[in-house]
Amino acid sequence: MNNDIPSTDRGNILVVDDTPANLRLLAGILNGKGYKVRPVPSGELALSAAKGMPPDLILLDIMMPEMNGYEVCEKIKADERTRDIPVIFISAINDVLDKVKAFDVGGVDYITKPFQMEEVLVRVETHLAMCQLQKKLQQKNDELTITLEQLQATQEQLVQSEKMAALGQLIAGIAHEINTPLGAIRSSIGNITGFLDNNLDSLPVFFKQLSAERQHDFLSLMHSSRQQTYSLSTREKREFKRGVKQQLDAEGIDNSDSLASILVNIGLQGNVQEFVPLLKDPDSENIIKTAYDFASIHKSAKTIATATERAAKVVFALKNYARYDVHGEKLKVNITEGIETVLTLYQNQLKQGVEIVRSYQAQLPAVLCYPDELNQVWTNLIHNALQAMDNQGTLTIDALQQDTNFVVKITDSGTGISPEILPKIFEPFFTTKPAGEGSGLGLDIVKKIIKKHQGTIDVESVPGKTAFTVSLPINLIE
Repeated sequence: MNNDIPSTDRGNILVVDDTPANLRLLAGILNGKGYKVRPVPSGELALSAAKGMPPDLILLDIMMPEMNGYEVCEKIKADERTRDIPVIFISAINDVLDKVKAFDVGGVDYITKPFQMEEVLVRVETHLAMCQLQKKLQQKNDELTITLEQLQATQEQLVQSEKMAALGQLIAGIAHEINTPLGAIRSSIGNITGFLDNNLDSLPVFFKQLSAERQHDFLSLMHSSRQQTYSLSTREKREFKRGVKQQLDAEGIDNSDSLASILVNIGLQGNVQEFVPLLKDPDSENIIKTAYDFASIHKSAKTIATATERAAKVVFALKNYARYDVHGEKLKVNITEGIETVLTLYQNQLKQGVEIVRSYQAQLPAVLCYPDELNQVWTNLIHNALQAMDNQGTLTIDALQQDTNFVVKITDSGTGISPEILPKIFEPFFTTKPAGEGSGLGLDIVKKIIKKHQGTIDVESVPGKTAFTVSLPINLIE
């Protein structure tokens, strides 16, 4: 949490206080740190401002004429347009019952006047960050809900049992790929919330008691933490810990083993000479522990960002998979994007031990087609290839232009198809799978879709190599 670097568009804050001097002071502090501030001197004006243009956060005084802060907060929380805005009370009242009442009416925090600038900035930044994380998580959950509803609606229209079976397995993998990042997000938010619940009240005192030298050391440790852009392996951690411990032992610092572990986890991996005065400070344990806690929050935030990106990729693939062919119309699309969508949805199976080899010709043309039906073709062929390899092997996908045709070749390293079975695989209801695992309609459906596109599908198979080649006209003729 670095407050030294001004930023633009860090957040829109509504400051409510009937004392002009307090308004000017808070507006000056927050504006100086890159926040957009709207100061208002009364509760009525605050309600009007919040409803007209909802802010990201409200700093609210309690003791005001006509309408006090409690009443303002109750009205804000009663209005659907403003009830999700976090409210931080700022007041000279230091009574426990008044603080309890502030939380009862919907406040998220309480700052006692006279306040410290650092305390205000830390609490504002913390609650803005938590609010943004909650909004992003809710947005992703809403997208997932909508996407899954679309997928369920698509399922109801699938009458072919082979496609239903493949899609059923696909959904199981998708659920895993979504639940994993959501679990990481939930755990990281728990870490952040736990830290704030346990330490928020003591942070102002901690920062106030730091000398200028220790403040510099603390910020330097935070800088080291932010410089660590990747997770260390266990071996790397051991090596860095050994080097740091040797330096600590040379300086005669106690508890060098545990201290070296903490410093490496914070992100300190090189020379510790800069921090020797800090390590010899009587209060070093508390300072380093707090730095470690802040570093953990930073790592949790990075975990949330990574997990959100991963879930978003699956959501994007699902949306692409479900969005086409609403009216059964032909569209010009990028064929390889459809293939990549299917690969993303099969990520749970692929990561078990399948190597993907892509060979896509540069500058491939868009193809006029029925995209949703072609996605069913790629789904079936990739699904069969993974089953043939038992999710262990090499899947090679070639995409190229041959004259006026677009050619896709999907090759797996499975056991192959025997010569006596090969001529029958496109026949309806023919299957070599155990009862209940397939109806034998999958490749029959694939062949019908390719025929509808005026294309061809061929297969070649030897032990250890089976290749399906699909050829489609780039411009589908009516």
